[in-house]
Order: sequence, then structure tokens, then C-alpha cells
Amino acid sequence: MQNDRIHLEVFTKAGIEVFLKREDLIHPEVSGNKYRKLKYNLKAVQEGNYSGLLTFGGAYSNHIAAAAFACYEAGIPCAGVIRGEELKSKPLNETLSRAKDLGMQLVFADRETYRLKATEKMQLRWKEAWPGYFILPEGGCNDLAVAGCAEILEADDAKFHVICTPAGTGGTMAGLICGSDPGQRVLGFPALKGDFLKSEIAKFVEKSNWDLVTRFHFGGYAKVNEELITFINFFKQETGIALDPVYTGKMMFGIVRLAGEGFFEPGTRVLAIHTGGLQGIKGMNTFLRQKNIPPIQ
Repeated sequence: MQNDRIHLEVFTKAGIEVFLKREDLIHPEVSGNKYRKLKYNLKAVQEGNYSGLLTFGGAYSNHIAAAAFACYEAGIPCAGVIRGEELKSKPLNETLSRAKDLGMQLVFADRETYRLKATEKMQLRWKEAWPGYFILPEGGCNDLAVAGCAEILEADDAKFHVICTPAGTGGTMAGLICGSDPGQRVLGFPALKGDFLKSEIAKFVEKSNWDLVTRFHFGGYAKVNEELITFINFFKQETGIALDPVYTGKMMFGIVRLAGEGFFEPGTRVLAIHTGGLQGIKGMNTFLRQKNIPPIQ
């Protein structure tokens, strides 16, 4: 996948080179890390003679959107447990409407049930409701997903000193750590508050060449403000590259801020991963207009 050099004044002043790996271009609908995470999971469904695939996500979930299309394309029946029982009585947003049109069966769960979705009791419930279905965790994060994400880094990427990635469930970062060279440093920029991801990532990796930068979550998952949206629009104007506001936008904001603070040694070559997620921009713009914040361009 192509690596685009990002020419911003702040990087020139810091004496660093920053490239963006365009995983968002890997597939028109199953873009970015979702393509990587689903690759071996779909293979497991097909080779294991499962009846279908069951997975989980929020109302604007990139994972739900990607899983719906990937299953449609592969001819695999699928179902999605969606967080928020109240959504059942509302018109479907564009993400969920598209998933339904692609054949995904949508089931809305109250937030308490959803929070307990991975417990043994709830796992039994899912298996009874969808017998023979392969159960894929929220965000597609499991060993197979990590194996797929390890393939993001290519041989030529060994020239980079630092690999930066957005982080949600931690699967993409774990894969990048597994695929990284010993001399490289992997930095994750969580989209959620806190450093709980450390224990999740540690389940999949043995290397210690990684860390989390937890300053740039903007209040938590899917939380944004005008400063972030202004940056995303500035970045597109300067580079021609669109960023999603949930993951890659926050990471790039963080990289720019760190560069301005002198975080990176002069001469550092940075490779940032664009994890896609652009399908969620329309839904985010609806929210921004309600808050009288200029939309993402």
C-alpha cells in the first residue's frame, strides 16, 4: 500500500519526515484496518463451515459497515448486535441502513446487555440465538485480526524509525507490533480515555517496543470538538487527504502536536497508518450541525 509524504511546515521545522500509509485505499467499502482484521476471520468462517458471522458495534461503527459488506461480498450470512436499544424505534442512520441493505440482520441491545456481551453467560445466549455462527468480537479484535494487521507493514517500511497508529480495541496496534522490526518504536493513539488498552495489547504481543500516547482522545470515543474538526479540514486542504474524526484524525492531530513540542528527534522518519473509517463522516457531520460546529469538508 502506498505511503504518502506529508509536507507540513511543523514537520520541516522539527527536522522529521512523516509519511501516511494509505490503508484507506485498500478497498472501496472494507477500508483500512477493517480489511486486515476481517481477512483471516472470513477465511475461518468459510473453512470452518460456520452458518454465518455474528459481530458487535455501535450505531456508526466502521466495523459493522465493513463486516456487512465483506460478508455480502463473500456470500456469508451475518448479524450485528448494535449498542443502544433505543435505536430500534428511530430511523436507521446511513451506516446501519447500508448494513441492513447488504443483508446484515440488526439486533439492538440495551447498553447493560451490550456491556456484558463478552461474558460467558452472554456468549451462550448469542450461540443459542445464532446456532453455528462464528462470533467475532467488537471491532473484530482477536488472534486472526492481529495476524491480518501484522501484514500492514511491508519490507520497505523497515526504513521508518517510528510507526504511529490510532487505537480502538488494540488489535491493529498489536498486529503492527508483531510486524515491526526490533529497532522500530510503535506508538498508539487511543480514541478512548485511559490506558486500559495496555493490558489488552499485551495479550497478543511479546515485544516491548511500544507505548500509548493518551493525550489526544478529545474526551473519549467518538467525542470531538471544533479544534479537531478545524484541524481535519486544514489537513485535507494542505494534503488532499481526508481523515476520519474518530481515529486517524485524532492520531494526526497528536503527531502534529508532538512534532511541535520536539517529541521526535531530528532525522526521525515516521510512518502513520491511515485506518480508514471515512464512511462515518456523514453521520458525524449530522451531529456537528446539531452542535453548530462547522462540518468536515
